[in-house]
Amino acid sequence: MSGKDYSYDYFRNFPNTDGFFGQYGGIINVGPLEEEMKKIAAAYRQISQSADFIRELRDIRTHFQGRPTPVYYCKRLSEKLGGARIYLKREDLNHTGAHKLNHCMGEGLLAKYMGKKKLIAETGAGQHGVAIATAATYFGLECDVYMGEIDVEKQAPNVTRMKILGANVIAVKEGGRALKEAIDVAFKDYIKQFDTAIYCIGSVCGPHPFPMLVRDFQSVVGHEAREQFLEMTGNLPDVVTACVGGGSNAMGIFSGFLNDPSVELIGAEPGGRSMKIGDNAATLTIGKEGLLHGMNTLVIQDENGETAPVHSVASGLDYPGIGPEHVYLKDQGRTKYETVSDEECINAFFTLSRVEGIIPALESSHALALAMREAKKRPYESILVNLSGRGDKDIDYVAEHYGFGPKE
Repeated sequence: MSGKDYSYDYFRNFPNTDGFFGQYGGIINVGPLEEEMKKIAAAYRQISQSADFIRELRDIRTHFQGRPTPVYYCKRLSEKLGGARIYLKREDLNHTGAHKLNHCMGEGLLAKYMGKKKLIAETGAGQHGVAIATAATYFGLECDVYMGEIDVEKQAPNVTRMKILGANVIAVKEGGRALKEAIDVAFKDYIKQFDTAIYCIGSVCGPHPFPMLVRDFQSVVGHEAREQFLEMTGNLPDVVTACVGGGSNAMGIFSGFLNDPSVELIGAEPGGRSMKIGDNAATLTIGKEGLLHGMNTLVIQDENGETAPVHSVASGLDYPGIGPEHVYLKDQGRTKYETVSDEECINAFFTLSRVEGIIPALESSHALALAMREAKKRPYESILVNLSGRGDKDIDYVAEHYGFGPKE
């Protein structure tokens, strides 16, 4: 465990003024967007310290999002596993059904203060798309959401929700027709209209300042969870788990515990069908240093050093890169990451549904599966899982491909 001090000074100093966490991050190869990224960074640093901005964001979280979300003790699941006590941070109860609204409302508020007229975003599982469409409606802004054609078909309920909210959903048919391609096309279109629009990236990825501002807006999850867990139990959890695609929900909850060396922080990466390249999206496990979407980070690459295709049963984790802060924290020894297969994910999905009456998102089911695995090794410990989203969006896909689960 690293002895680094992750106090308030850490969050003030990381990333540095150029957007780097150690050697990772930055504003790289974004062409005409570089100066706009710097303007957004400067505006965020100024506005985020404003009493009016903070007051309005707190009001939104309380009266619109329904925060704080609760921490829930899974008594029946813990007894079934016969190991550690498992708790859930219920981000599935956040308005729109996932953690994504935490940063989307913040980004929408930032856009309003900067005088922008449109929000542009990409989405994989659709939760970020629904959240950004919600934010756009709340602030009276236009909204374009880019989504890989495969995910448009797979996540039809969320596509419907986005359209009902008034968003323009653009199906991306290039390449693998998934999350990476959605980001590629969204950035290209953003270049044409950055004077009046702002690109609200869906994770702690992309060029600076997005890894910083998404982390900051998502840190409410970790700060709430730490206070709630202490109040419930009188102690801190022994382990905190979260799924990791780009890494926003994980950085959100990890932020609340970075300065608690007794708390292990473990991210669950999508192990997919196998550890063969093209069968998973486990960037921190098999990725190599490279450039992707305006940042220096780890990237899953083929034998020619090109960005490789990836796979996960969870569309929101289907990404060949990772937020640069996750790489930095892993290198520092403060966080670690383990893979969870599609099979383990689906098993956890059905287990929580049947045992606790909570249907989790497939993304969140990765974190739950990791907690269930760890629980058997830790009979006297407690594990807090960031249940980052609800599974409404996944039920049709799961039923079609996996039926209705094992019979008890």
